Amino acid sequence: MCEYCHVAESSHTADPGILHADLDAFYASVEQRDHPWLRGRPVIVGAGVVLAASYEARAFGVRTAMGGRRARALCPEAVVVPPRMSAYSAASKAVFAVFDDTTPLVEALSIDEAFLDVRGLATIAGSPHDIAVRLRGAVLERVGLAITVGVARTKFLAKVASGVAKPDGLLVVRTADELAFLHPLPVQKLWGVGQKTADKLHERGIHTVAEVAALEEKSLVAMLGPASGRHLHALAHNRDPRPVVTGRRRRSIGAQSALGQRGLRPDELQARLIGLVERVCRRLRTAGRLCRTVVLRLRFGDFARITRSHTLPAATDDTATVLSALRSLLRSCAPLIGERGLTLVGVTLANLDDAEAVQLELPFTRRDSHDLDVAVDRVRDRYGTLSLTRGVLLGRDAGPSVPLLPD
Repeated sequence: MCEYCHVAESSHTADPGILHADLDAFYASVEQRDHPWLRGRPVIVGAGVVLAASYEARAFGVRTAMGGRRARALCPEAVVVPPRMSAYSAASKAVFAVFDDTTPLVEALSIDEAFLDVRGLATIAGSPHDIAVRLRGAVLERVGLAITVGVARTKFLAKVASGVAKPDGLLVVRTADELAFLHPLPVQKLWGVGQKTADKLHERGIHTVAEVAALEEKSLVAMLGPASGRHLHALAHNRDPRPVVTGRRRRSIGAQSALGQRGLRPDELQARLIGLVERVCRRLRTAGRLCRTVVLRLRFGDFARITRSHTLPAATDDTATVLSALRSLLRSCAPLIGERGLTLVGVTLANLDDAEAVQLELPFTRRDSHDLDVAVDRVRDRYGTLSLTRGVLLGRDAGPSVPLLPD
């Protein structure tokens, strides 16, 4: 066990109680669980673009979001399997059931990771270390998947700890050892440091968290801007007051789809967009929410990303309204798509409101409309997505639609 791991003592300061639980190579692990002949072999999920890679494939340099052709060149022995989003969604729900059985304080970060606050459970459940051990055992026994857990005093450091402990590990960082653990790590371990920020720091000879911590806040602000500078200065000293938040309704609903490296014809891209919009709008109505802002996320062939958004004049859960706004955003990006290619499209519905609350403000909403799109939405919501299909989607591969948070 790492020198920073221990069986925690009973005092609060020596007993960090925030867990970050993160499933290992989630999609690929589900495939290896369900298909025993894949165990121990390099597995790639997704052919056009890598959605997930097993650790056996990662050893050859295969990474998520890599083009399928390059991935197969790096690892010719890899088994490439198509994604099964329904299987991954079911596995996610089963894992979150284990989280909920562990503590009532669970904050989902994505379909395969969450924060858990286990402080105050010592009398009935033991130390955070013991709880984490049982959590990992329960996920393996009940869901058949390996999960890595980091335990620390703050959310930020718990997430860092789980990253260091991967795969299939457990790492507890004592309060007294926080900075000794954190400071030798590369700057990329700081939450929010992407490649561009890392490049800026590297250009100035800053490579470790300790070197960031040695700078004054005003120096980081001058280098990176007010928000990033203050944020990184705080994290480099492990200042992260954010609590584990539960019971708060999600602020957005989204999904994304990898498109592959070959590129899609305009009609194929439109079909993929329609499929994403139908999924997120269906989830919106199921949750009893309305959205005020639609967001389009694109990733180009050079892996650069852009985001475009539009705020609607009124909150809605109408598929046709949302689709129209997103089509307009997509048209505005057509020159960039033509120049750089497109490998991923994502849709997010944000600025969510409760449907019933908005109904009081808007007595004549789309729920009183009788147009064809509303009728189609109602039939599909009641009888399932296959009961009616848009003509443009007939005979087309809609591609995998990846939820950004567990449904």
